[in-house]
Amino acid sequence: MDRAALSDEQHRAVLGVLLPGFAGTTVPDWLAPHVRDGLGGVCLFAMNTPDVATTRSLCDALSALNPDLCITTDEEGGDVSRLEAAHGSSLPGNEALGVADDEALTRAAGAVIGALVRAAGVHLTLAPVLDVASNPDNPVISVRSFGADPDLVARHGGAYLAGLHDAGVGGCAKHFPGHGDTAVDSHVGLPVIDIDPVLLRDRDIAPFAAVAHDLDAVMTAHIVVPALGPYPATLSPWAYELLRSTGFDGPVITDALGMAAIAAGDADHAPGIGEGCVRALAAGADLLCLDAPQNRDPELQFSEAYASIAEGLLSGRLELARLQDSAERTRRCVRAVVARRGWQRDTTLDQAAVAAVGDEVALRALETVGDVRAGEAVWVADLRQSVNWAAGDLGSVVIDTLAEELAPDISVQPVLAGSLDQVPADQTVVLVTRQPLVDGHEVAGLAAALEQRPDAIVLHAGMSRAAPEARRRINIHGLGRPNLRAAAAALAGRTPTR
Repeated sequence: MDRAALSDEQHRAVLGVLLPGFAGTTVPDWLAPHVRDGLGGVCLFAMNTPDVATTRSLCDALSALNPDLCITTDEEGGDVSRLEAAHGSSLPGNEALGVADDEALTRAAGAVIGALVRAAGVHLTLAPVLDVASNPDNPVISVRSFGADPDLVARHGGAYLAGLHDAGVGGCAKHFPGHGDTAVDSHVGLPVIDIDPVLLRDRDIAPFAAVAHDLDAVMTAHIVVPALGPYPATLSPWAYELLRSTGFDGPVITDALGMAAIAAGDADHAPGIGEGCVRALAAGADLLCLDAPQNRDPELQFSEAYASIAEGLLSGRLELARLQDSAERTRRCVRAVVARRGWQRDTTLDQAAVAAVGDEVALRALETVGDVRAGEAVWVADLRQSVNWAAGDLGSVVIDTLAEELAPDISVQPVLAGSLDQVPADQTVVLVTRQPLVDGHEVAGLAAALEQRPDAIVLHAGMSRAAPEARRRINIHGLGRPNLRAAAAALAGRTPTR
């Protein structure tokens, strides 16, 4: 739809509910006018954030165009990091924090993540993850959750959020009403959680309710709960009504509408980005996260979303006042963040402090089975077959970190699982797993590898509850650099085991 079809007031209202991504490390020419005219926000991805200094320059340029623009990114720590995607996160993920179960330590970890986010000039990190990890077969949440107990998730979610606030930045809890009981990743399909609404409330919604009054924002999940309706929560009024009933009054951000759960093209359940935008707004969403720029052309998807919302506004499916209220809710969120003392201090990043917190969490969470000390040479076979779409491929981080930490006493080399017969019997094989109980290829690969090398050490990077049986095993709860440093310490015999 042509911009000329809308009044200035309508144009700004449509822009105010959009949260696009874009390519590159500078503000694109196509995006800059929209930012000036009142765009709701932007979501930064790894292609935008090669290092903190570059990201800060980009964020400063965006904020200069519009000081109310909400700048967001997925910086959870552990497996999901955008600001440290190139080399792995400086912090372990949430499961490690849950295993350590020290709320003061979780708050310190949240403050470190917050300092990184603040140093980059980002207002709102899309964390903490408050999903309750009730399903060990979950392909996308896994170690991103604090654990399987709602009380533990609530306690550590609150502590993590307090740490973010200590550093001056905002936190967006996700994925409401809870993505922890799924066996399907909404990036690639439509998850269905067939449970009673009472269980949903008492288990999955409980952590969100516990911290509702402290949250800056909340992100929805693309999940279907048949007992409450046939459509994904992001497109369903019941989800927003349940969220508002907790007392939360900040902006509600959709998970990316380019995910297959919404954009697959099923006109009813997965209607595509444009129609998905209209239905999400009609249901109660405030800010529409579109899609990662590596998945589809960001300018084209922005145009599709803008045109669909504009048409919805002109046809009466959407109300102008409703869009304006949503845009104002987002602006209030940004203003509250930049008014915080931590933001005003312009927090800088103390790398030594970051590393100290990360290592303490990882070592306290480390779990081992059997004698996991390695010989003078380690051969690493990565058996992970399915990439976590939220995290991306972290394969090089494994080899690089282990090699750096074990040198010069122990050499580290990659090896294909099908080539283990080439590894001398007196040298150590390490098998990296993430979903060895449910991923068919990983199951078969692990079985074959252990049959050939029963003395191999399984380095399990997924949920502890999804760890395979093995004579020698290290559970590290994710692939942040501290998790891998802890694994290296165990391989080198430098740490107590439990």
